[in-house]
Amino acid sequence: MPIKLPSDLPAFDVLTREGVMVLDEDLAAHQDIRPLRIALLNLMPKKIQTENQFARLIGATPLQIELSLLRMSDHQTRNTAAAHMESFYRPVSEVMEEKFDGLIITGAPIEHLDFLDVGYWEELTRVMEWTQTNVHSTFGVCWGGMAMINYFHGVQKHILEHKAFGCFKHRNLMPASPFLRGFSDECVMPVSRWTEMRQSEVDAHDGLITLLGSDEVGPCLIQDPAHRALYVFNHFEYDSDTLKQEFDRDVADGTPINVPCNYYPNDDPTQAPTNRWRSHAHLLYGNWINEIYQTTPFDMAAIGTR
Repeated sequence: MPIKLPSDLPAFDVLTREGVMVLDEDLAAHQDIRPLRIALLNLMPKKIQTENQFARLIGATPLQIELSLLRMSDHQTRNTAAAHMESFYRPVSEVMEEKFDGLIITGAPIEHLDFLDVGYWEELTRVMEWTQTNVHSTFGVCWGGMAMINYFHGVQKHILEHKAFGCFKHRNLMPASPFLRGFSDECVMPVSRWTEMRQSEVDAHDGLITLLGSDEVGPCLIQDPAHRALYVFNHFEYDSDTLKQEFDRDVADGTPINVPCNYYPNDDPTQAPTNRWRSHAHLLYGNWINEIYQTTPFDMAAIGTR
């Protein structure tokens, strides 16, 4: 089954051209099936690029997905047209009475700030509390995952001396996990961050399960069963050229940055980068959607009550 998107959302045409099954809202209304309601709280500055990346992954399953785009209520983006935001995004303050099968909280380029110094931190804490009563499963990505594990468990992020930037090998630490079904013993994942979470501090909290980890860049994928959440600190959702865009931007701005390691052939930025993570990206998000489908109540009113 396809992902349900507004036909005028840019991702609709992008995914259609890529062969991803998409369904417009009028046709979906005639199907006698309850779609999974998945919300994307998009904190990234390039909203449309991020929409495409996550819609591509969650739209590749056999299930019908209804994707809702959310934004922080009072935070105004400077990188996406106001008309786009007005047409496709709802402030989170408008959905607090609604229920969702899944929620993705994206990263944000604010990792240098203390959590309490983030302008929308107070509202984000209300969102995280809201997930415990109104969302069946939440997926925090990069800064979003760091924010969640900090809020629920007090695990701190630490500033790195040098940016973790490139494609790094990660070990499958829990092969029996349903979220890692089909995973190899090792996988490669894009990393782009100035902060880290430390495995020893994750291990100090009962109930947190590290599913993927790297000897070079630390823990990556954490399961938090008590809060029905996953936290991933790296970027399976990235397009083939996303690290290149970040590298080219920093070079153009004169920002000191290393060539992303293990990304370009022979670490040569004049060559086209190679995507070595796409299949595992689809596996992870497909497994997450499948687990939601297997466990979410059919009656959405029951979400958060069990």
